[in-house]
Amino acid sequence: MAKAKPEKRVFYNDEDCPIRNVVAQIGDKWSMLIMFALVDGADRFNSLKSRIIGISQRMLTQTLRDLEREGYVSRTVYPEVPARVEYELTEMGRDIVKPLYQLVSWADKHHDDIKRSRAAYDEKV
Repeated sequence: MAKAKPEKRVFYNDEDCPIRNVVAQIGDKWSMLIMFALVDGADRFNSLKSRIIGISQRMLTQTLRDLEREGYVSRTVYPEVPARVEYELTEMGRDIVKPLYQLVSWADKHHDDIKRSRAAYDEKV
């Protein structure tokens, strides 16, 4: 008797899909870079902007807001003149960078292979 094939997973475009609802947010162009910049500790907006080369002020602002909304980053305003604002990873943010570090390490290990694969593909098309 033949073994039944397992059904393939279906990925819904709704709030219940953890890939679309959670992973997509941290996997965007800037979120992981911001979180890794905050691994070293709390930092101010302009310092983050100078350390994440190529990010615009608008994009840094929006991504920090998104990360704060998701619970990965906290924003603290200190009552000084001028006001001082610092961003830092929350406990959940520190927790998520651990598996993300594995992904980054994998990407570093395979970066040359991926570049060669892209070049070979581009030559074919």
